[in-house]
Amino acid sequence: MATPAFEEIAETFDFLDDWEERYRHVIELGKAMAPMDPALQVPATRVEGCASQVWIMPMIADGRFDFQGDSDAMIVRGLIAVLHALYAGLPVDQVEAVDAQAALARLG
Repeated sequence: MATPAFEEIAETFDFLDDWEERYRHVIELGKAMAPMDPALQVPATRVEGCASQVWIMPMIADGRFDFQGDSDAMIVRGLIAVLHALYAGLPVDQVEAVDAQAALARLG
């Protein structure tokens, strides 16, 4: 099960011939992502163990899952955008049903 936003990314990746094009596309997805509110970039939302700085703030509104995220590394910011496309807007009870490994494997 994938969101329409993730399906669009997967379809785009089907047309990209090599990893360099995919890498550039992921960076572009990150650039296009709405910025995270700087007030949310606090130690409580920081992802530990990353070489770059990464923040994720999960939210639930009207029974649907969403999150804001950001990173100081463009490729990581793009990966956050991919995960956002995979999960954002799903009903909370469907989040655990997402097979992220299988979905991301589609992107190569």
